[in-house]
Amino acid sequence: MHLVDSHCHLDFDCFDKDREQVIAQAVRDGIEYIINPGIDLASSRAAVELAEQFPQVYAAVGIHPNDSADWHGDMLEAVRQLAQHPKVVAVGEIGLDYYRDHSPRFTQKKAFKQQLALAAELELPVIIHNREASEDVIKMLLDWQKQLVEIGSPTADQPGVLHSYSGNLAQANQVIAHNFCVGFTGPVTFKNAADLRSIAGQVPLGHILIETDAPFLTPAPFRGQRNEPRYVKHVAEKLAELHGRSLSELAAITTDNAIRIFKLE
Repeated sequence: MHLVDSHCHLDFDCFDKDREQVIAQAVRDGIEYIINPGIDLASSRAAVELAEQFPQVYAAVGIHPNDSADWHGDMLEAVRQLAQHPKVVAVGEIGLDYYRDHSPRFTQKKAFKQQLALAAELELPVIIHNREASEDVIKMLLDWQKQLVEIGSPTADQPGVLHSYSGNLAQANQVIAHNFCVGFTGPVTFKNAADLRSIAGQVPLGHILIETDAPFLTPAPFRGQRNEPRYVKHVAEKLAELHGRSLSELAAITTDNAIRIFKLE
């Protein structure tokens, strides 16, 4: 059985003391690939460096909405340069965050729109952060995907993933109809997450990715501890249960999804 942790922040300093061991343990536990998205220029560079060091690790590069307050053209150019690396498989983590007040909404939208345009230019999928901004995020994504279709971009068929999905079922169906995938993380295992589990059980398996978002969102039964890529198995187990599939079936489908979207090899 092979699994993919399609969203993990191994570059964060909480892994500084044991990063190599964490990756090695994940590999022993069947994690075939780990995708490490950046949230700013420094972490995007660190993600690329990790991808160079570890064959199982791939990078995404981008500016998170909470880090976009000082957005300017030089930042976009820096992301463009990083994205040329052969182990960069997506532009991300990008999007909108209306929960925290770290960046004005106008600036967030500008950074998001320009990074979507960059992904189109480079024919890369996107990894989307959305917190309490579903209406604007979905509108911008669907407009972007429509443009990809109009220009005949191959990315239109595999445009990316809404990471750690937090919208409703109708919104999930909207993005799925435009070829996006939906990522599920540790909260799908929480006792108080019945609504999220209901949505997860209705999303077609061909549009699901599994994630940890480590070091955050640790699944049960390890909630309260630092999350790690190996714990993605617990997300997979819950999704397998919700869909009435075996763990090996769920693992195979979601791994194939990740390989297809991010062109992993």
